Parts: sequence; C-alpha cells; structure tokens
Amino acid sequence: MRNLKLLKCLRCADLQSPGSPLFFSVRTDTGTLLVASEYGVTELDPRAGRVVSDVSLTAENYLPEDGSGTIVGIQDLPDQESFCVATASGDVILYNLNTSQLECVGSVDSGLTGMSWSPDQELVTLTTGQETVIMMTKDFEPITEVGINQDDFGEGKFITLGWGKKETQFHGSEGKRAAQHKITEVLPAMSWDDRRPRVTWRGDGQFFAVSAVCPQTGARKVRVWNRECVLQSTSESINGLEQSLCWKPSGSLIASTQRQPNKHSVVFIERNGLLHGDFTLPFGKEQVKVKELLWNSDSTVLAVWLEDMSPGEDGQLNTYIQLWTVGNYHWYLKQSLHFGKTPERAPACVSWDPELPHRLHLLTRGWASLTYDWAWSTERSLGEDVHDNANVAVIDGDKVLVTTFRQCVVPPPMCAYEIQLPAAVNQVTFHPEPQRTNDLAALTADGRIFVYGQETGNQSDPAVGAAGFRVLTCTPELKKTYSVGVDQEEPLALRLLLWLKDDTFLAVGCGERPQQSRLLTLAPSGAHSPECRLEIRSCVQVEGHVISVCHSSRTGTVALQLEDGQIRRFLWDSSEPSVVEWRNSSGCSIHFPLPCVQTSLGTITGEEHFFGLTDRSRFFVGDTEVASNISSFVVYDTFLLLTSHAHTCRCLSLSTLSVKGLQAALGSDSGQNDETLRRVERGSRIVTVVPQDTRLILQMPRGNLETVHHRALVLAQVRKWLDSLKFKDAFECMRKLRINLNLIYDHNPKVFLESVQTFLRQIDSVNHVNLFLTELKEEDTTTTMYPFPSNTAALPAPGGSGKKVDIVCDALRSTMETEDPHKYCLSILTSHVKKTIPELEIALQKVHELRVNPPSAENAVRAEEALKYLLFLVNVNELYEHSLGTYDFDLVLMVAEKSQKDPKEYLPFLNMLKKMEPNYQRYTIDKHLKRYKKALHHLSHCGEEHFAECLNLVKDQRLYSEALRLYPSDSPQYKALSCAYAEHLVEQQQAEQAGLLLWRCGETPRALQAFVSCSSWRHALCVAAQIPLPPDQLALLARDLAGKLIELRRYTEAALLLEQYAKDCEEAISALITGSAWEEALRLVYLYNRQDIIETNLKPALLEAHSGHSSFLDSQTTLFARYKTRLAVVRELKEKARLELLDEDAPDCPDTELFSESSSVMTGTNASSKYTHSNSRISSRSSKNRRKAERKKHSLKEGSPMEDVALLHALTEVIHTVDRLQEEVHGLLKALVLFGFDSQARKLQQGYGEALQLMETAIPEIWQEDRTQSHTPITGPNSTANSIMASYQQQRPPSAAQQDGEVFIPPKMKSTVKWKLSILK
Repeated sequence: MRNLKLLKCLRCADLQSPGSPLFFSVRTDTGTLLVASEYGVTELDPRAGRVVSDVSLTAENYLPEDGSGTIVGIQDLPDQESFCVATASGDVILYNLNTSQLECVGSVDSGLTGMSWSPDQELVTLTTGQETVIMMTKDFEPITEVGINQDDFGEGKFITLGWGKKETQFHGSEGKRAAQHKITEVLPAMSWDDRRPRVTWRGDGQFFAVSAVCPQTGARKVRVWNRECVLQSTSESINGLEQSLCWKPSGSLIASTQRQPNKHSVVFIERNGLLHGDFTLPFGKEQVKVKELLWNSDSTVLAVWLEDMSPGEDGQLNTYIQLWTVGNYHWYLKQSLHFGKTPERAPACVSWDPELPHRLHLLTRGWASLTYDWAWSTERSLGEDVHDNANVAVIDGDKVLVTTFRQCVVPPPMCAYEIQLPAAVNQVTFHPEPQRTNDLAALTADGRIFVYGQETGNQSDPAVGAAGFRVLTCTPELKKTYSVGVDQEEPLALRLLLWLKDDTFLAVGCGERPQQSRLLTLAPSGAHSPECRLEIRSCVQVEGHVISVCHSSRTGTVALQLEDGQIRRFLWDSSEPSVVEWRNSSGCSIHFPLPCVQTSLGTITGEEHFFGLTDRSRFFVGDTEVASNISSFVVYDTFLLLTSHAHTCRCLSLSTLSVKGLQAALGSDSGQNDETLRRVERGSRIVTVVPQDTRLILQMPRGNLETVHHRALVLAQVRKWLDSLKFKDAFECMRKLRINLNLIYDHNPKVFLESVQTFLRQIDSVNHVNLFLTELKEEDTTTTMYPFPSNTAALPAPGGSGKKVDIVCDALRSTMETEDPHKYCLSILTSHVKKTIPELEIALQKVHELRVNPPSAENAVRAEEALKYLLFLVNVNELYEHSLGTYDFDLVLMVAEKSQKDPKEYLPFLNMLKKMEPNYQRYTIDKHLKRYKKALHHLSHCGEEHFAECLNLVKDQRLYSEALRLYPSDSPQYKALSCAYAEHLVEQQQAEQAGLLLWRCGETPRALQAFVSCSSWRHALCVAAQIPLPPDQLALLARDLAGKLIELRRYTEAALLLEQYAKDCEEAISALITGSAWEEALRLVYLYNRQDIIETNLKPALLEAHSGHSSFLDSQTTLFARYKTRLAVVRELKEKARLELLDEDAPDCPDTELFSESSSVMTGTNASSKYTHSNSRISSRSSKNRRKAERKKHSLKEGSPMEDVALLHALTEVIHTVDRLQEEVHGLLKALVLFGFDSQARKLQQGYGEALQLMETAIPEIWQEDRTQSHTPITGPNSTANSIMASYQQQRPPSAAQQDGEVFIPPKMKSTVKWKLSILK
C-alpha cells in the first residue's frame, strides 16, 4: 500500500550539442551521461548543468559529416575506463576516457542494428544487418555468430508424452470445439515497427533474449539464448507482439507489449517462451505505441515509454512515461509523466540508473536533462482522534484506492472505496486539522488539485445500502477543483505536496539554478473567477534540493530535509515566510548524517525531534543514529512504532524515553514481559495505526495485510480508559485481547474501590462480572505481567489492608447487594467462592434461602440455577462435603441431587445420621469431614457414655489441650485426659511437663516417677514430701537423684542433695572437689570438722587441676600458633591465585560463589569439583550425612578448597575455649595460694595471661577490617570489564558465606572478669 513519491527532480535545460540525442549511457563513477548523437558522443554533467566533453566521430570518418549517420548503441565500460559505440555502418568504436583516443575494434560489412552488453560487461552481443547475432568477449574477440531466425525451438523444447490425441483431450468449458478450432494466422508487425532486433539480458548475465521479425510471417518472435549463444527456447506465436523488450533483472519474466483487438497490454513471457500474465495500458487500442519498456535495477518498477500514434489537431504527438508497480498480483500505475506535444520536450532517451534503483535519467530532444529520484511512501491520514478513519490512499492511475482501517481491513488491491479522477494521479495528501483529517487532495498529471471531503452527517449516521447492509464507509464527495498557477514546462513541476490548512498547500519546485529548490505556498487567488485557481502566495528559494517535507498538526511545524541531510525549519505562517536552520534546545544545528527517504516529526520528553529512515535501514533521531536495522516506522501520539529486519515490531513511548534511552532500548534485548516488543512475519512493514485504538496494520512482502494489537498500544489505551473510568471499553478490549483482568484493579486500586458502582453499571453484565471475579488472583500484574513504563512517576495507590482478592470480592459484593441482589445473585455467589478462604457454607446458605423463599422479582435467579452455577465453580464432591458441614440435610440432598453421585452412596448415610442424637450426629459428620476439633466439641456434649470414644479421639488426633478446655478441672474426665496427656508428653521427652499435669490432678506416685526421670530434683522432693516418703526411702531417692546430677556435671546440686537429704557430708565434699567448687568444699570441710579431707583429697585435687590446666593451655597455645601460621600461608596463596586469574573468566563451577576475597581460591583444575558433586548428591539425605558433609567441606586438611574457613572456625573455637576458663582459673588460683602453692599458682597465672594476650593481639591480624567489611565494586580508569565483573561476583551474597557468616566476625573476649591475683605479681 505504498506510492512512489518524487524526492528530487534535477533539471538542466541549457545544454547544447550538435545533432539529436539517440542513445545514452550512465557513467556510474562520475554520475555523468554519455550521449550519442549523429555527430559524436557528448558527456553531460546534469548536476553542474554543463557539457564536460565532446567526442566527434565525424572527424575520424566513423560518421558522415552531414549528420546522416546513426549510432545503434553506446555503453560505458568503467573497468576499461572507456566507452563503446556501435554505428549503423558496422563499426565498433572504443574511446579511452584517459587518453582521449578513438579505436575501431571491429567492423561488420553488413552493418549493425544493435549492441547489447551483458550486465557483468564480460560479453557483448551485436545484431547485424544480415539478421545474425555476433557474440564477443569484452576484449572484442569473436566467440560465435548465429542466425537470429532459426526454425528449431531450442534446447528447452517441450517433450510430448503422447497421452492421447488432441481431439480426445479435455479442453475445458469450450469442449471438443476447441480441438477443431483453427489457429488464427499471426498478423505481421505494425507499420510503425522499426523492424530492428531488440536484445535484453537477464540480470545475472546467463541468458539473453532477442525480439526479431520473422521473415516468414512478418511477426515478431522472442528467442532466448544462453551465455554460450546456444538457443534455449522460442516464444509461442503471439499475435500483435510489439518491438519493446526488457528482461526483469530478477530473472523471472521478460516484458513486452501486445496489441490485441480490444486492448493494448504489457505481457510477460517466461524463459520457456510461454506467456505468463499481463496488464492493460490505460489507453485505447489504437491510441499509443510503446517505444520502450525499462525495468529498474531491483525489479520493483517498470517504466513504460509511450507516444501517440496519430497527431492531434496541431499535428503534434503526445509523449508519456508511466511507472508501474505490482502488489498482490495487481499492477498499479503509480506515476504518469506527460511531456505534452512540443517536440523539443519529448524524451529522446530514457534509462534507469544502474546503481540507484529509483533514479530515472531522461534526455529530451532539445538536449534538456531530467533526473528523477523516487522513494516509497505510505499516504496515511494524520488524525489522532476517534473521528479519523485511519485512511490510507493508494494511487492506481486515474483512481485513488482508499481504505479506512477503522471500519474495515481490506487486502489490496481491494479497498473501502475508489475515487475516480479525470486524469492520472501523481500525489495524494490529507488534511492535517482535527475533524477534517479524512479529507484528501489529489494532484493529477495535468497539474490540477482535486479536493474531496465527507459530509459530517454521514460519519455519525451510517447509511443503509442494498439488501439492508449497513454502509460504514461513505465515498467522499468532490468539493473543489483547483488549477495551479505554476509554469509546468516539464512534467512533475510540483513535488512533495503538503496540505497545510483549509485551502493552503505547500509544494516544492525546481529552482532557477540546478542546485536550488523553491518552496511554494499555494492559496486561492483573491479574484472572483468561475475557475478556482491556486496562486503562489509565497516563494522561498532554498539552496540545495529539498527531498522531504514534514508537517506536525500539533505544533504546526514544517520541517525540510535537503539531499545532504541538512534539516531546515520553514516558517510558513509568518508574515514573511523564511527557512531557518533546525536547532535543538541547546541552540546547536541538527542534521541527518545521511539523507533519509522517510521522515516524520515527533516529541521526545517535551522537545520536538526530526525522525528519519534511510534506504539502507538506518534510523536517525536528529543527528543520532539509534538503530541500523529498521524497515519502517511511524510516529503516533506519544509512541514510536518500528519494524526491524530481525522480524520484530517495537512500540516505544516517547514521553518516557530520551534519545539516548531510545538508542539503548533499540540496542538491547527485551525481557520476558517486555510489552514494547512483538514478533512479526518476515518483511512486515507498518501501514498505519488506528487512532485511539489498539490496532496496528502491517503489510507483508506479498501484499496481504495483517492487523495486530501491539501489547504496548493495548496497555496504553487500556490505561487511558481506566484513568478516565471507562471500564466498559477497557473490559471489552482486555477480554477480546486476552489481557489479564486483574489490571483493572491493579492499575489504581484506590480509584477502583471508590468507583465500584461505576464499574458495575458500565459492565452491566452478570457474566462479565463473574469473569472478572474468577480471574482475580493475589499477583500484582503491574509489577509482573504488565509493568508500568520505566519513567512513569505515578504509581498505583494501595487499595487497602488485607489480601487483594478478599478486598475486591467484599467491595463488589457489598455494592451488588445494594444495587440489585436478585440480578447479581450469581456474582454474589462467585464473590464468596473466590475468596482466599472460600466461604462455601455462606454461598450454600444463600442457595438454600433461594429454595426456601423463592424471590418474586422478574430478574431473580432460581435456586436450581444458582446451585448449578455453584457446581460449575466448585468441585461437586467438595461442595457436597461443605453442604454436609452445614448439618442441613435439605441442603445436602439438594446438592447431592445435582451431582453425579449414586443415591445408594449417600442416602443410607444420611438416613443413619437423621436417627442420631443431634450432638452425636454433628460429631459423626465432623469426624467424617475430618473436622476433628468440631467433632470433639460436639462429642463432649454427648454424655459420659461416649467419653471413652472421646478419649480415643483425643489420643488419635492429639487434641489434649482442646479437650482439657472442654471439661471442669475437678471432673473425672479431666483427670483421665490429664493422665493421657501426661503419657503423651513422656513419649515426647517432656517428662517435667507430664509430672506437673500428674501432680496437679493428684497422681503423685506417677508424678514423682516423671520428675525423677528428667532429674527435676526440686519437684521430686516436693512430691516425695507430699506423699510422704519414709526417711530411708527419701535418702535413697536423694542418692539416686545425686547420681543423675553428677552424670550431668551438676556437682553443686548433687552435693546439696547428699548433704541435706542423704546426710553424707564426705560424699558431698567429694562431689564438690570433683566439680572444682573449692570454696564450697572448704565450707563443708570446716562445717563438719573434716580437716583430714584437705590432705587426703583437696590438695592432691588442686595439684592435679593445676597440672591439667597448664598442659591444656600449652596445647591450646601451640594449636593456635599453628593455625594462625597456616592461615597466613593459605591467604597468601589464594591472593596470588586471585591476581593471576583476575583478567580471566570466572571458573565455571557451582562453588564459584564461595570464592570471596577472604575465602576463595581459583585454580585451573577446579579442585572443588568433588565437593560440589558430593554436596549435590546428598542434598536430600539425612541430617547425619549433612553434618558429615559439612565437616568434609570445613576440613583442615591442607589444600582443601575451604581450608581458610575451616582454620577460622578452629581459631574461633580455641579463643572461646581459653577465654571461658577465666572464672575457673581464678578460683583455682585462690585455692592454690591458700594452701601455699605459690609457685604453681604464679606459673599458672603467668601462662594463662600470656595465652590470653597472644590471642587478643592476634585477633586484629586474623580478622582484618578490609576482609570483614562489605566490599565496593572495583571501578575506575585502571579497571577492566573482567575485573569489575569479578569484583561484583565476589560480593554476591554466597549461600555458604551466609551459613558461615559468624566466622568472618572477630570473636570478642571477656574484659570484665578480674581473674588475676595481685599477690602473685
């Protein structure tokens, strides 16, 4: 759905040279034209408007001086820095452009009728006057010469399989008459045919075709030859085949023309000689003749050069050039160039540029040079409101095909409506002002502008067409016809037509000099005349060729682009229109680095920018290139939509992105929930966007259309609707496009809760409300599925405390019950069921109420219908269980009847329940539903006869605490439950709590047994006194408890029992000495006057304790020093390894995260592999194995991967062990001094102090501050990408480091304990 737009017209009319132009060739290296005439070759420079050089062929007698000679071909040869000319007399002349020497490289006696070089310029074919083809190399060495007219078909001759006679074969609808149909004789070529052979090469140079007149029939035939000049095929007999011939460069078809009895067509011939398609020229069958057909280099445009067959009243002939394109198997006439009847203005030579596919070179008979540059463009309406129909206009000759994409998506070549004009259309433009953007203006080839508009009434009130069909789109009516008061000596005098306002147009014309352009503001003349005429209101000269013009309807800005990429601003609405440079907000001049073929204006973060796309897919915003793979783009509202060669469509918000942000967004990969990106079919291009809608129209390479709803457009439109409280529009769009309905609430919870009534009234559908409720979930879709644009400042306000689903369900239910509870009955049930904890009982109760008291309202829902709907929401078995839990058997039966259950399954059970006592009935139901707490509650009210069953239920379900609360504390049931609870606690290793329960309920013997088993000696003695026990048994009990306490190293408590209850002071003193309670032992020694024990037990124990402490301190000090030394070595090794591997890739192993700066080693062999593998295997094993694995991981074995962590663990343990001895050493020192062991005490105090000092001094060295604090990423001028990544990876919170975090914290030693004795200093 694209048109050909004329970007630039380079006109040079002041060239003079002898003779008339016959042929020309384009020099690709210089851009000049080599023009052959009757006298020689002239080199013209169209850009400079001058003759570069003139080579005379008459001086060397290659052409006669009287101008009667003829040149039949010319070709530029850039590889040889020459050009080749062939004359009709038979000479082949080579002219060296460097040495300016002429050389005749060959001559044919019979003369030459044509010369054609292969596309790779390796071969040249010459057609002679004897109807032969001579093939030569580029060095003019003959290869072969063959006759043109051969009787043989060629190597590609069709093979007849012999499937029956022609008379017996099927011939379609004509039947057997077709078999007897005689072939009409082929008519000879037209009288105006020059009878010369025409040669055309395929684009790859493997084949060439020759169209020549057959001597036998006088008609033309096309023959195809290969590169070795071997005949491949001959065309079928085509009546009326004309002289023009051109092979499509892509190689599929050969174009020619055919004059038929009722039409004049361009036909296409396959390489095998068969016809394959055609299209009809828009002229009468005897009106024009086709002089040439020319394909452009990329095979997208076919130029048809025509001339009138009969002169007009003034005796002159009209000349035309038409540009045709094809799409979806339909040929469109995109441009018509009418050169009038003046012979001097008629084209003499026409050719496409060999390198630039859309540049057309033309030379008139009066030596005027015209160069046209075309580009593809989509003519779309510019409105951004709902009144705009998203019109797209396609030019097709004298018709404009308009499709209104708001109402219909019609694949081309079909359309919504056609506008028929009296002449061929060259340009179309739409009105820019709101409410009138559906109006269009068309500029025809004869220089008139036709304005079409629609009546406003037709838009709002669609008419009714035939058979009662509603007509959504009405054909616009012709409002005005303007003639343009511009001198149009050449065709397409006006280009880049733009509708500014009302009757004001802007167009670009050629300037007075070749390098100038004119900006023409056209407006109706003030004089009242019957004919409307547009006069030039203002004319502004611009230095350089203007190749694009853009107009913003929002700001009124008109921007121009020159051919070198410069951008200008046209101040058209000022009193004196002028052109100024385009500057940004900083005052800097902005220009495109490369000229762009598609441009548009848009606003980025409040500043207006100029967007451009080159023919090489490079996309610019001002002077910044933001992407290099863009195939099409469009600016709509605040969005920029682009399609890329990566087969994606991006939709970016210009209001939230800067130019650099735009560049970053297009250069980065998208995330999973990135709403800006969408995959599209390969080669898709944007046609248009439907304003205030979510539809994006794309066209595929083959021509068909696709409508997509881009997620970014959809979400932006939905958010607009939600902000303006248009819930119905948002809901319908989201439902149709499968957008999660949670967004209605998540977009702005506070506003939604305040507008629940508005929501219900707009939706006005129970089914839609139910759909909304059933899709509710706790997820916040604005942070997961549909995140807000990155720079959006306004975040949704919280809707309230609590769970989202419950809040919405409660809000909707309360509003629905207020509005119309009968109408919204099903929705109310849904709101109960969808809560996080479904309120099925309440929902069932409401259904039961409907059944008991049917409502009389007309829109009320019947109980059966409500129950059926409830069964749709909830599993029938689950609903049956909940109905049973209401203890309402009518409700149970109602649910069971609607289910698929067999009555034999539930009726006996229900009948049994009905016969039971109410409390026992409810107990049975609750036990069946596994609601054991409720079952226990009901069973406790069933009397003593059911207590045994109650006790079994309590034991089975361990409901001891609940059961105790149901009975009085003085009841036998309470005592029985307490005993059962105590047994359970004993099994759970909680004997002390069991003893408390037993003691409280009077079971003292069992309580005493429980207290003794857990060594709770105080409670045991209290219970023993309450029993009471005899003195001898009490003593035995005390000795038994003392033994248990000694095993638990509770020596002081054991001594108390032995002294006070067993009356054994010696055993008590012995226990205290064993427990190093020296002072308490001395107290008892002197209390019971047993000084003998001092010599026999106390002093030896003191010396033994001194010896043990001294040796223990020596071992711990030695161990500490060894661990500290090893840790320094390990750290040095790991630091060296870290520095070596800093610029290398991080190791690819699961334990990589464990290698921090303080605990990591990176080795090439990955020594941690066996540990990581074992860890992964034991992840689900027992805790014992896990502890074993931890011990392996923290192994002190030298070279283990986490040796430094294990050393830190060990050092911490040593410090804590030694530090804990302060109180014990203090007591031992006092006892040693008391009994005169001063030297031993002094040594112990000195050794222990040195050990503490050693460790306290070493702590800052081992736990260095820079190793324990959180590290900052290493950045700066000396950093590399790998070093920064390694720094970040080291700071990643590792799982192992989280487990061993306390290892990296330096241990704290006690500083408040004064353990030293000053008398020993």
